Amino acid sequence: MDRRTFMTGAAAVTAGISAPFLSLGRAAAQSNAKYFSGVTTDGEYKFKSTNFAAVDKRWQRQMVKYFSSEPEGTVVIDTNHHYLYWIWENNTALRYGVGVGREGFQWFGRANIARRARWPRWVPPEEMKLRQPSLPDAVEGGPNNPLGPRALYLHTPEGDTGYRVHGTTAPWSIGTDASSGCIRMFNEDAIDLYRRCPNGTAVLVLEHIAERA
Repeated sequence: MDRRTFMTGAAAVTAGISAPFLSLGRAAAQSNAKYFSGVTTDGEYKFKSTNFAAVDKRWQRQMVKYFSSEPEGTVVIDTNHHYLYWIWENNTALRYGVGVGREGFQWFGRANIARRARWPRWVPPEEMKLRQPSLPDAVEGGPNNPLGPRALYLHTPEGDTGYRVHGTTAPWSIGTDASSGCIRMFNEDAIDLYRRCPNGTAVLVLEHIAERA
């Protein structure tokens, strides 16, 4: 994947694009209620805990056998199969299920985690607001923020890519092509990855890496 291909994909959505601001009807909210169970306290906020009993086991965090030439500690994201791998030793990895960008909003390439945030503030870019005029100008950090409790900001040497790895208010979207380009995780997994990946962590996003792994 050369720089031009990466930047072309990045141009599909401008800097700052992330999870859509979700507004569910009553029927959809009732249908998705099974994905929540109890409440988790995280710092000054509380959020609905994910009911992993309702989640397909393939999207749940687990150690797997994984062969990669990337060094230990690298984050590898397989958007085609909706997995994020944190490379471990001895050809293993900690695998997380993720939601990825819809067709036309996907991107692939190399980046680094340049910044990490707890309960990040979300500011939808102007291009997204043009598509969805009802979006607010900003959403402060908290349980209703579409970025969830953690966000990891991906940069290249050229600067901010506009893409993030973050939590979600919609756990049913994990394992699907649902976002506007960013990589979303279960909130519990976003917190777990945040703890493991310091600033500077290398991130590789490939479309079909699972078929070669």
